[in-house]
Amino acid sequence: MAIKIEMLRCFRTVADQGSLADAAQTLGRTPSAVSMMLRQFEDHVGSALFESARKSRLTPLGEMVLIEARRELEHFERTVTAIEGLSRAELGHVRLAVTPSVAQAVLPNILQEFMQKHPGVRIDMRDADSASVQRELTSERADIGMATLRHMPGFDRELIFSDRFGVVCPVDNPLAQNWSELTWADLEGVNFIANGLCYGIHDEGFAPILNASQLMVPNTASILSLVRAGVGVTILPELAVLPEFLDLEFLPLTDCSARREVWMVTPAAHMLTPAALALANAIRQADISIIHS
Repeated sequence: MAIKIEMLRCFRTVADQGSLADAAQTLGRTPSAVSMMLRQFEDHVGSALFESARKSRLTPLGEMVLIEARRELEHFERTVTAIEGLSRAELGHVRLAVTPSVAQAVLPNILQEFMQKHPGVRIDMRDADSASVQRELTSERADIGMATLRHMPGFDRELIFSDRFGVVCPVDNPLAQNWSELTWADLEGVNFIANGLCYGIHDEGFAPILNASQLMVPNTASILSLVRAGVGVTILPELAVLPEFLDLEFLPLTDCSARREVWMVTPAAHMLTPAALALANAIRQADISIIHS
């Protein structure tokens, strides 16, 4: 007969309590059942573990077996706790791949609340452009992606929010003085910094401006640094220009109906760990209505 975890637990309890009756009460079993299990354990060991029938004192072998039994039971109990924690999303590891504007403006409040509710879950967040987010998902290096993404076979996709596009320039740029009266034509001749999202704007008036651009930069932080330095202007979603960017102006495209759409993309729900599923639900249930301008 193999040694079972219940045998170790029974032996440890009898040793701790010093009698079969007290051990039986602790274990919620009858004294005869505890005595039988203890006898099976001693038969398997091949030697007595207690000096007398009263079970008040261990033999030298019993002392050594108790040390090993405690070690094994502690390991087993830690394992059970970890498994239960993983299943309840109390433990785990979630990998996020998101665009910079989502990382800066959308996720801070969501993650703060999620981490308070799930303090044992570790989150790794990587911010990158939408193409890189897609690569992270398809390479199985991300559990949740949030970006401007098309439908991806084998993945679930859900629209989280959308925001309008606008020209981004320094606050003292001439474009900012009377922008409400300007059109696409007023951007002709202006140094324009292109980025991946520009290709989602299909207005005829914008095409010549994009085609004439001599600079393509995918990273939002780098684009904003170039704009601040006076290298040129760009077009970005409203969420990319945070309120604290007092040196930059966001000029909405009044004659353009195009909007940036941010989708949450994940593997099918049954492929997600409980922790990843819990975070996806937190994102889904968050109040992001303020972004829908």
